[in-house]
Amino acid sequence: MSAEGLRALEARITACRACPRLVAWREEVGRVKKRAHADEEYWARPVPGFGDSDPWLFVVGLAPAAHGANRTGRMFTGDRSGDVLYAALHRAGLASQAESRARDDGLTLRGCRIAAAVRCAPPGNRPTPDERARCRHFLVRELDLCPRTSVVLALGAIGWDAVLRTIEPPRPWPRFGHGAEATLPGGRTLLGSYHPSQQNVFTGRLTPEMLDAVLARARALRAAPGDD
Repeated sequence: MSAEGLRALEARITACRACPRLVAWREEVGRVKKRAHADEEYWARPVPGFGDSDPWLFVVGLAPAAHGANRTGRMFTGDRSGDVLYAALHRAGLASQAESRARDDGLTLRGCRIAAAVRCAPPGNRPTPDERARCRHFLVRELDLCPRTSVVLALGAIGWDAVLRTIEPPRPWPRFGHGAEATLPGGRTLLGSYHPSQQNVFTGRLTPEMLDAVLARARALRAAPGDD
């Protein structure tokens, strides 16, 4: 049932045109393209979640990269952030391979699913508050369709905020930070990590060891120790 529901949600997501600014930008990027990808056909639509249909770990990023997921049609695929994230997931035994280049590259996730706070590539990687709010119902629904999820990993402050806003806002509002934790309704744990952006990695704000440690903590927090 979850897989069927997720397929239906995917169809709704990819057909969405609710945010005029984002629609215009994602389609313009798909027409103009980057020189390195001039011969490729860009996805240039909202990007649905990817991974296990019954995950224990649910990862929430910011939004598709203009020439990454907006090009390939799969979250964190074809960009530097994805290089860092999927390498870490592979080391943690959650991804079948360490690289994510294209939708048909054979990559699979085990026990893990990846989505985003905003499903369209935003100009400057900065969705507006209204755009974030308008997209939130997709995340609410996707989390509902993954009832065995016990840990939600937010990559960056916007992902953290998006997850908290899918529920009755807690008071006081849990502060985001690398390794931060908050308890969600139903016994789920929200875990924070700095986003694996090129800037964070190049400046050393996020290292592979730091990301490995967060994923190790996520595994330790699993509600069902026998799950893979």
